[in-house]
Amino acid sequence: MHSSERSRPVGENHGPVRYGPPAPDPGLPVLPELSGVLAASAACPRPEPPGGGTSLREAACAYWHRRGLHCTPQDIAAAPGAQPLLLALIAAYGGDVLMPRPCPASWTPQARLLGRPAYHVPTPAECGGIPDPYALLETVRRVRAEGGRPRLLLLSVVDDPTATVAPPELVREACEAAVAEGLHIVSDETWRDTLHRPHDTVLVSPAEMCPDDVTVLTDLAGSLTPSAWPVAVARFPAAARAAARRARVLDVLTALGALVAEPVARAAAHALGEPEAVTVRSRQAAALHAQVASAAHRAVLTCGALARPPQAGRHLYADLGPLRSRLADRGVTDSMELEEYLTERLGAPAPGGHRFGDELGALRVRLGTGPLLGSTPQEQTESLTAVEPLELPHVARALSIFAAALDELR
Repeated sequence: MHSSERSRPVGENHGPVRYGPPAPDPGLPVLPELSGVLAASAACPRPEPPGGGTSLREAACAYWHRRGLHCTPQDIAAAPGAQPLLLALIAAYGGDVLMPRPCPASWTPQARLLGRPAYHVPTPAECGGIPDPYALLETVRRVRAEGGRPRLLLLSVVDDPTATVAPPELVREACEAAVAEGLHIVSDETWRDTLHRPHDTVLVSPAEMCPDDVTVLTDLAGSLTPSAWPVAVARFPAAARAAARRARVLDVLTALGALVAEPVARAAAHALGEPEAVTVRSRQAAALHAQVASAAHRAVLTCGALARPPQAGRHLYADLGPLRSRLADRGVTDSMELEEYLTERLGAPAPGGHRFGDELGALRVRLGTGPLLGSTPQEQTESLTAVEPLELPHVARALSIFAAALDELR
């Protein structure tokens, strides 16, 4: 990106763009153990109090303790999904918002809904999810020179949409640059438990590096609960000013009526406790998505497109720029048209890069692995438990359709 564009607020560098979130991945069949907890609580008539009840917040504390992030229930806030919780965080911290390019699809709409100026910062070549430290410093300088008030940096060490994991040294550089400029950091760690190679990947939370300046956000739908049961939790720093910000977040959640349903809260607390059935399912799902994502990545490279090797989550982010002339012959000249073109041919959502803050003219797209696992709960369960899932007929057929849709562009 040219340096003169870095301080331009999100949404001003191209015409009307559909920023709405892409269709959610329906995910794998619900774990019976969680269904049982939810069913046992189905008669509960009340929602949780704003920010979540004691049991849910204690379970979230224990979850983070096991990952080396100590906290108390007074440092936790819960909401019915990541979107209202992030909206409350942005409202509570005030000022202009900075975020990497590309970024999760929900981030830009949250800032725009609040009328907050938001700025995208280029990411380093090695990964997505975090801003390049030098580009971050330049962006902050330019925004301030133009009268802006940069206050908040959103990042994701385990990134959606790029499915990459940021190396610890780059995370440290980005966080130190942000803190030095007076920015508070919101670290979205929704996908931290979906590493494709957990023994070979080093993951360090920004909250370990800058404990007083980082709020951690986790959407449980990343690996612990079904996406149809919305619940997300935030961990605030153990500092006096953080307590005031948490109180402001609870005020916003109260005003929105963003309360977690008690049956969902009980199921979420059970999942956060990570009993054996939940951890086994989480590992199985991560291993399955890893194999399918690797096969999909090979198909992307074979057709001549580009993509970083997926390291986590349920997606990969492909750059079809090298195929621009062939796509132009089919009437595809930007990411909106690319989304429509590939969605029709794949028979599954293929959201374009414009939804993730990328330039409209860039031919980038996020490709999900979920639709490749089967179209029925029975097929998905078979994929989950198979020793060689890529050899299953329904998975092989889906990967063949996927590869054929890309191969016709060679």
